[in-house]
Amino acid sequence: MPRKLYTVHLNEQEREQLETFVKQGKKSARAIIRARILLYADEQKTDEEISTLLRVSRPTVYHLRKKYHARTSPHILELLQEKPRSGQPIKIDTRVESHISLIACSNPPEGSVRWTLQMIADRLVTLNVVESICKESVRKALKKTF
Repeated sequence: MPRKLYTVHLNEQEREQLETFVKQGKKSARAIIRARILLYADEQKTDEEISTLLRVSRPTVYHLRKKYHARTSPHILELLQEKPRSGQPIKIDTRVESHISLIACSNPPEGSVRWTLQMIADRLVTLNVVESICKESVRKALKKTF
């Protein structure tokens, strides 16, 4: 069997912290799985065994071993936290929400009895508040406002 590139050797304090982390309090499932990966890796289990036991992919185990090996902080629990994800940028900010509310509360255009979601979306584009917006985004903004 080939030698592991990233081996995990926990000291007694780190092992205790991880075991306490798994047993106590409400934590995210991902953080608990990461703690268990480190505990199993310290017991010299293979990546295949760990992935089978915890039902995670082998690359997940590998990346956590690598992260443990490259850590800069002495606190083991910091390895369990996820880095913030960038995600999709917010399209509707408070400025757009206020425009949606103003349009919805104003009188509808002539020939219409009331504002429809599509009419509000079209008006926002006409007023150059946004480049484009779907009626579902308008609906969510109105639901949040009213």
